[in-house]
Amino acid sequence: MSDQQSLLTPVPAPLYIEWPALLTALQPILSANPQPVYLVGGAVRDALLRHPIHDLDFVSLGDGRLPARRVADHFGGAYYPLDDAREIGRAIIEFNGSKYSIDISRARGKTLLEDLQGRDFTLNAMAVALTADMQSIIDPLGGGADIVKKIIRRCSSTSIADDPIRALRGIRQSTAFQMMIESETRKDIRQAGERLSMTSVERVRDEFMTLLNGPRPHAALRALDMLGLLQWIIPEIEAMRGLKQSAPHIFDVWEHTLSVIEALDGILHTISPLRSVESASNTADGMIVYMMDNFRQRFQDHLAMPLPNGRTVRSLLMLEALLHDCGKPATHSVGVDGRIHFYKHDLVGSDLAVERATALRLSNEETVRLGNAVRNHMRPMHIHMNSIHTTHVSRRTVYRFWLAAGHQAGIDICLLTLADYLGMVGSSLSLQDWITHIQCVTPLLDGYFNRHDEIVAPAPLLTGREIMRELDLPAGPAIGRIVRALQEAQASGEIATRDQAIELARQVIELGDEAESSDEDG
Repeated sequence: MSDQQSLLTPVPAPLYIEWPALLTALQPILSANPQPVYLVGGAVRDALLRHPIHDLDFVSLGDGRLPARRVADHFGGAYYPLDDAREIGRAIIEFNGSKYSIDISRARGKTLLEDLQGRDFTLNAMAVALTADMQSIIDPLGGGADIVKKIIRRCSSTSIADDPIRALRGIRQSTAFQMMIESETRKDIRQAGERLSMTSVERVRDEFMTLLNGPRPHAALRALDMLGLLQWIIPEIEAMRGLKQSAPHIFDVWEHTLSVIEALDGILHTISPLRSVESASNTADGMIVYMMDNFRQRFQDHLAMPLPNGRTVRSLLMLEALLHDCGKPATHSVGVDGRIHFYKHDLVGSDLAVERATALRLSNEETVRLGNAVRNHMRPMHIHMNSIHTTHVSRRTVYRFWLAAGHQAGIDICLLTLADYLGMVGSSLSLQDWITHIQCVTPLLDGYFNRHDEIVAPAPLLTGREIMRELDLPAGPAIGRIVRALQEAQASGEIATRDQAIELARQVIELGDEAESSDEDG
């Protein structure tokens, strides 16, 4: 037996594998292919880790498009030729009520061994022969043993140099699977930073947003930072590092940012369907459950809304948290009392966040939403600071919040401000102050979710044309000013009828005329 044949000989899997029923259904179809087809990569890894398997990747020693089409035809699904040059086909099928994506590609290289050796990390370089014992794996690089030992190890000394994106993927997977990165692999990852700037922006963006969407994003970001990669993706973080803040902040700006992301991760878990009694047992999460659980399904619906190219609201929220204070370094000042201030950091930060989103080539929708979230993230904090006399949040305040923030960014801000507060006080959390902060956020959400047509976007009592007709006014900027004043008064509950709207419109005109007369006299 040759060395190559020896390396490709199936060996018993280090752990028992419970394969999904779909794989059993696929076996006879793919086993009949003229060229051998193997299950590879993430599906084998996830099976060993006992993680849910949603998508299946196969390699064929021939054209992958042909077996992919047969799979699609067999299950009455859809077929897509993903890459004709590399002979990759995709079948989208439904099986037992679930949708699956099945990709079949021609092996990279002339043999299966070359394909596996050319992959990124050993835990992703295993295969299973569909015609053999499914409890045996083809594991030429020792990925199974590395999974058992919880190690991320490169496939070869050039794995990461060949594709610097693999550096980000290694950190993401080490965090997601709670594995250690082997020392030589870690060294290669550290050296990949500068090459990231020469890599496709879209690929960097997609891998980074996937990392933000994954478990424990604060830990992944800290690892990215420690290995010198984060500065190449989000250079704004460099100026945050070590930048001190006055009380009640207990961290510098960068550590505060990581603390906010960790808190946001916990909040999103608390409002998710996966929440358990144990996971919401601490004081902060417990009060969210107690005071905000009536919004839980609405939050879940919000987080489930799709963004361009398969990105998620969760990943955008994490990016908002990462950049929410990026304007602080440029606005740092110290008052005569020695207190540190960051006046208008939200406005400066919004511009910086939009620039970063543009550089990452996020969609216009994501860019606008990110900018709005950063620009308005202090609004709930200001409501809290003004609540020293009362926790009542007026209808006018609720209306102005949603008018400024925008609807989707506004919901993001309501979640972000909870994390921002927790990231500010850390372990010195005061229960009463935390309750007060939640009480300042819940009226914003109640106004949007339960009283939307009454407060956030009431049907106008008068249109612009009706104002011009009733008051005999020409078209011009004054009409817009009147419309805005009527909208706010209606949302605030100050007017409710057409006659009241006409009377207020007259008052707005008179006030405008008086202001202009005063300017002329001055």
